[in-house]
Amino acid sequence: MADVRPPPPGLENRPDSDFADDIEPAGHFRIYLGAAAGVGKTYAMLSEGSRRHQRGTDVVIGFVESHGRPQTEALTEGLELVPRHTIEYRGTRFEEMDLDAVLARRPKVALVDELAHTNVPGSGRNEKRWQDVLEILDAKIDVISTVNIQHLESIADAVQQITDVAIRERVPDWVLRKADQIELVDSSPEQLRRRMLHGNIYPAAKVPQALTHFFRTDNLIALRELALRFLADETEENLLEHLARYQTEVVWETSERILVSVTTARGTSAIVRRASRMAARIKADLHAVHVVLRDRAGGRVNDEKLAALRQLCIDVGADWTEIEADDPAQAIVDYAKHHQITQIVIGSSQRGRLQELMGGGSTVRKVSRSAAEAGIDVHIIARRDVEDPAERVVGVPDPDPSSES
Repeated sequence: MADVRPPPPGLENRPDSDFADDIEPAGHFRIYLGAAAGVGKTYAMLSEGSRRHQRGTDVVIGFVESHGRPQTEALTEGLELVPRHTIEYRGTRFEEMDLDAVLARRPKVALVDELAHTNVPGSGRNEKRWQDVLEILDAKIDVISTVNIQHLESIADAVQQITDVAIRERVPDWVLRKADQIELVDSSPEQLRRRMLHGNIYPAAKVPQALTHFFRTDNLIALRELALRFLADETEENLLEHLARYQTEVVWETSERILVSVTTARGTSAIVRRASRMAARIKADLHAVHVVLRDRAGGRVNDEKLAALRQLCIDVGADWTEIEADDPAQAIVDYAKHHQITQIVIGSSQRGRLQELMGGGSTVRKVSRSAAEAGIDVHIIARRDVEDPAERVVGVPDPDPSSES
């Protein structure tokens, strides 16, 4: 039986047409992302272009490379093709997108395949097709494009090591992040290899080498994971932006995020390492937060210890943040709520019972209380009275522990 649930309170009698205002229109820059050639990116782009054209949108093909695939070529029928620019280079004739012709045509939507493509020298003013796309976007023309994960600048070197194939055509990460929407076109390694074997990706002469080199199963598995991870990171960033925009107080446990509170008190480095191990076990993001009190001077010992702790946090893969505040406990919990932290790791208090009573309670107690109200778990780690090389400052005694949390 289907799981039928009532709508949220207040929406029971709302007309369906009213919800149209809540749905954002398709972004003006949309990218179809794939793990490798042949997953169906161009087919998906043309399919969307055809659907929009049938609904009355002015759609043109700026540039599409069908690679001789009949099903892909069939989708171009009925869509206007902006004439390409033909150029001769080193005795061979090439066709490139005519950027000025696309700009002069001024369609509502331009379909531009292969974002990472390098333009033939002399074919236009830009070296890369992604630069052409940016000009089209600046002219307020929507663009739908395609790209494979190996062409992303931050990933290209890793792909090169995995596949032993040089990745020469690259797109800066910020170009993909400029996209309003990124959609993954997915295909299993087995399905891709079958398509390759049946001649649906490369010409028959290239198939044997492709199957034994770039299109090996282990390579395709790695590429698919890289694409999925990149898209998951993008989706998480969008979720956090959405939650921040609507200032929700609810922690969405779509993935674990751990915050470790960093002070210059003795034993903090061990707490950071403990938090790092916790994050690694559950594959969680780790945030290291140090709160600087506005009315307290640091001094050389604190500065040097803090620098060492900051480097330790970076070494274990944590994102480092310093916050200036009057109330450390509130600052930590506010940061946790804003960044959708699901767990806080903090060292046990070094203050005596009398100090806590006179000072209104320790930071640890305040964090525990406020975090519990926000639905965030808190782990209190016992401090070990053992000298740690990461905290050693030569010639300077340890600070007064009563000044810490």
